[in-house]
Amino acid sequence: MSGERILIVDDEPGVRSMLEAILRDDGYAVESAASGEEGLVAASARPAEGILLDVWLPGIDGLQTLERLRDSGVDAEVVMISGHGTIDTAVRATKLGAFDFVEKPLSLEKTLLVLRNALRQRRLLRRNRALLDQLARDTEFLGSSEAAQRVRREADAAAAVDAPVLLCGEPGSGRETVARRIHAASRRADQSLVQIPCRALDAAAGSAVLFGEGDSSGRLALAVRGSVFLEDVDALPAELQTRIAGWLSGRPDVRLLASAGPDAAGLAAPLREHLDVVRIQVPPLRERREDIREVVHRFARDLAREYGRPEKSFHSDALAALVRHGWPGNLRELRNAVERIVLLAREGEVGVADLPAEMGGQAPEIDDLYRPFASLAEGVKAFERYFLRRVVREARGDLREAARRAGLSPAELQKALG
Repeated sequence: MSGERILIVDDEPGVRSMLEAILRDDGYAVESAASGEEGLVAASARPAEGILLDVWLPGIDGLQTLERLRDSGVDAEVVMISGHGTIDTAVRATKLGAFDFVEKPLSLEKTLLVLRNALRQRRLLRRNRALLDQLARDTEFLGSSEAAQRVRREADAAAAVDAPVLLCGEPGSGRETVARRIHAASRRADQSLVQIPCRALDAAAGSAVLFGEGDSSGRLALAVRGSVFLEDVDALPAELQTRIAGWLSGRPDVRLLASAGPDAAGLAAPLREHLDVVRIQVPPLRERREDIREVVHRFARDLAREYGRPEKSFHSDALAALVRHGWPGNLRELRNAVERIVLLAREGEVGVADLPAEMGGQAPEIDDLYRPFASLAEGVKAFERYFLRRVVREARGDLREAARRAGLSPAELQKALG
């Protein structure tokens, strides 16, 4: 709770002083206002997590203040205070979004308890909203083109039934997103989606991962009653594919989702019989270039929020260069490129020079290291920045991979890049 901001709105100086003292002792940052008008100004200028709001105030009363707070989008939890509370007032306050109602003379213990509960609820609601927002991003196949709309229609139709689905397309094209969309809209949405990256499994390791060994269960067993997503299933050795087909013949309660290459040529016949019931072709990004501008703007917005950076705008020439690029890594490569731009591009509008070198951008110049430096520390920092930008470039904009190569965490890399 320490550091959370509380606004007290009460016209009695003694009440304000008493609440300020007890709340500061409990670790809160506190501000006070003597009227509803002052409270509205304070809540707008310095957002608070919790508000203690008296019902009876000079000027606009507490209920009017609460209504205006909600109309202006203030999302703090509000606890109403009154020396003349009635059931009607409490009901009205609750309908306007108040968390609870405490009466004067105030019990400090009860007031603190109610406030703590209100803030706990606020944290839970914000966490739930963040999870829902993340789920929406994880299941949203971006684009307005006919190809993107077709993929969404077919995915939503597949979600309504429990049949196996084979998602065919190139790596990075969005097959995982479509699988998550199908699971999230299916009757199994409240159960697990177990993802298995098959390309990383050889015959020996794959057997243990998929089916378990000794007393340990395999990943397939974890998906019972939920869904399993076999990513790049056609990259599995044929004997493992055949074993999966045998496991499926036992009719486990599992929704089967899998991805494969555009023609699924590597699928073994026994598994193909089980899997190839509903097939969805996920097009590569170069076949829906009209979506690239929209996707760039969405990635730029989401990544700016994720990293706490200002949202970038793109010059038309930079967008045109991004549209022209071949994108062999598809959406994954595009996201990596935008992530690099969000972190490394200069202030202002993103131009062609800010793009990765393979798209016409300019690599960091080593000449910058030969300028005069005011101190050794400044020179070391310049070399560190040059070195890390080179690593990012060599990792093709994949900041997580660049951090690994540099021996840093992603957060440390971000901080070092400034």
